[in-house]
Amino acid sequence: MQDGERDWTDRYWWSADGVRLHARVYDGPPEAAPAPPILCMPGLARNARDFETLAPHLARRRQVVVVEFRGRGESAYAKDPMTYVPLTYVQDVAAMLDEFGLSRFAAIGTSLGGLVAMLIAATMPGRLVGAVLNDVGPELETAGLERIRDYIGSSGSQPTWMHAARAFSELNGAIYPDYRIHDWLRVTKRTHRLTPEGRIVTDYDKQIAAPLRAPGGAEAGVDLWPAYHALGNAPVLILRGALSDILSQRAAQKMAGELPNARLVEVQRVGHAPTMDEPEARAAIDTWVAGLPGE
Repeated sequence: MQDGERDWTDRYWWSADGVRLHARVYDGPPEAAPAPPILCMPGLARNARDFETLAPHLARRRQVVVVEFRGRGESAYAKDPMTYVPLTYVQDVAAMLDEFGLSRFAAIGTSLGGLVAMLIAATMPGRLVGAVLNDVGPELETAGLERIRDYIGSSGSQPTWMHAARAFSELNGAIYPDYRIHDWLRVTKRTHRLTPEGRIVTDYDKQIAAPLRAPGGAEAGVDLWPAYHALGNAPVLILRGALSDILSQRAAQKMAGELPNARLVEVQRVGHAPTMDEPEARAAIDTWVAGLPGE
């Protein structure tokens, strides 16, 4: 690959309600063609750039598809903000799987992406051959959900990337306490975009907050343990940020004990959620990939 050349292909598909959606597809090695691809799904306010280092690393082993949920990145914004809910994202992913001809696959999901992975396991039996649940599970802490509800969709704009990085660090300093300014610039460029007017803003539709701010929207709600149990005997890696206010240590340990092939790895000095660039997270993911079915 030449310097500056993209190592992915942009693919698009349409949702059932007419939203044009985007994914990055990283081709794996030719010998891995029969293997189920890895589907990467980002968190609530994130996009495909969350996987900009992990995806090409995984693509050394097999094909990787990085989804951008509606209202994020290059996926179009929804006309109805109340479609920004997990069940709609599952339907959007199902449409993509049909469009791309993917019958069986593994999934790596951060936060919201992990919820979608569990719901896929429950609604598409036999198709999910393994999952990484990054700082998420069937039990979520109310305090963390309320923190997310309070800030999501409320950020303004900044004049430069440095201003944006400093603002982002003030908001998230407790999540990544060891980050320096170059780290904050990196994650800010993953989560923000430059507008035509030259301002730096978050790279998502502010209306994704609407369902969260509806009555009961920040509560744990539906019992997701049946969806988690639907992962069955598949290899499951539970990543937990040791400082997480979303996935408690108690819940993560319970998850690890509920499935026969589940493994828990805690990422130290990180909150919600690990970037999966951390050495211990990357090593755990490599071990998980090695345990996936080859065909």
